[in-house]
Amino acid sequence: MDSEGEFRIELRHEADYRFAVHFGNPRIPPLITDEGAPVGADAGPSPTQLLATAVANCLAASLLFAMRKYKNEPGPLRVVATARLVRNEQRRLRIGRIGVDLHLAIAQAQVQMLDRILAQFEDFCVVTQSVRAAIPVDVRVIDSAQTVLWNPAIVAGGPA
Repeated sequence: MDSEGEFRIELRHEADYRFAVHFGNPRIPPLITDEGAPVGADAGPSPTQLLATAVANCLAASLLFAMRKYKNEPGPLRVVATARLVRNEQRRLRIGRIGVDLHLAIAQAQVQMLDRILAQFEDFCVVTQSVRAAIPVDVRVIDSAQTVLWNPAIVAGGPA
């Protein structure tokens, strides 16, 4: 994939609402996607789930990169994404908000340069920053003691 250009994926229809997604790289196996029941057969993640996954994965990778940049050993990161579905004025389902909780395996005191990491990691997440143009994305970073280290929604006066 070109870092500043474009990339291409191919979806091949298999049956009903099931597709095989090919990423143009023989080392990456095809991904099966499907709609949930009763429309589909739950044979794979839905496009809605994939969007939330992309946001959460991008944030997690960005946080890990920032932590490692400042010589931290973050340990295994656990990430929970929640997508809230809403209906628009035409009563069509839309993703109204995505919440992402990034759970660190270490305590706040073990993280070097924490303020710098938290101040910048979201800005480097291509997916989240792109999606935010249309969908609010709330992000929290929580340490191993369950202390919320980062929640800009509270700082900005928005919903937690």
